[in-house]
Amino acid sequence: MLPLDLIEETWILAACIQSACWVVYWIFCRNAVMADLGFCVGFGLVAVVDGLNASGDPIRRIVVATMAAVYAWRLGFHLFVHRIADKPEDARYRSLRKQLGRWSEVCAFVYFQGQAVAVVVLSVPLLVLMAAPTPFGGIWDWLGVMIGVVGVGGEAWADWQLAQFKADSRNRNKVCQIGWWRYSRHPNYFFDVVHWWAYPVMGLVHPNGWLTMIAPLVMMWALLRVSGVPYAEAQALASKGEAYRRYQATTSVFIPWRPKRRDKTMTRNPQ
Repeated sequence: MLPLDLIEETWILAACIQSACWVVYWIFCRNAVMADLGFCVGFGLVAVVDGLNASGDPIRRIVVATMAAVYAWRLGFHLFVHRIADKPEDARYRSLRKQLGRWSEVCAFVYFQGQAVAVVVLSVPLLVLMAAPTPFGGIWDWLGVMIGVVGVGGEAWADWQLAQFKADSRNRNKVCQIGWWRYSRHPNYFFDVVHWWAYPVMGLVHPNGWLTMIAPLVMMWALLRVSGVPYAEAQALASKGEAYRRYQATTSVFIPWRPKRRDKTMTRNPQ
């Protein structure tokens, strides 16, 4: 059985963090990406707290907590540097605030707390693994760790490539097609999901291991159908127009794959 006391503590911790982030958003920065930052900070702290308090094999708890915390805090640092610090708020949040009118701040608080709920749901796989008494070191453990490293490393690499591309003023309003972005329109999302599949692999031989499927399935649904790809595609089409349509026609939306054809009007390293 899952430790319900730890799940309750997880929710309280995540809700407090999101409340603090909402206060910062409301008073200081007016950037709703603070909710995403709160998710990252909260998920990393929850992983550490669960690792300290779960009842399973100590080495497994350390490994799983480290994997989750590195993933979350790396992403949180990236969001802070590239989407919060001295950066304008994401256009989709500005548009949504205008649509909601006087209810925008109430809805914002609900959205922030929704991220706390997401922390609770996505921490279930961690708790399942941390409660397992089996000593760490089996083949599925190491395979899961390798998948986690590939996921976090690949996402960091893709984020870095896009940041380098955007830092060059000559690339304004151009489509990034360097590195991983030549083979996928959203390689950062792809590697994010790869990371989440590490936990089901590690849970294959453990009681309640099927619960570890929650995280990758929820994240795939969210990124592919809700808050990830649909919004990113719409924003890119609005800002880059025909160039992005050509990119869509040649490049895989999610899984990195060889481009269908090479458009002569779009070079690998735009100048």
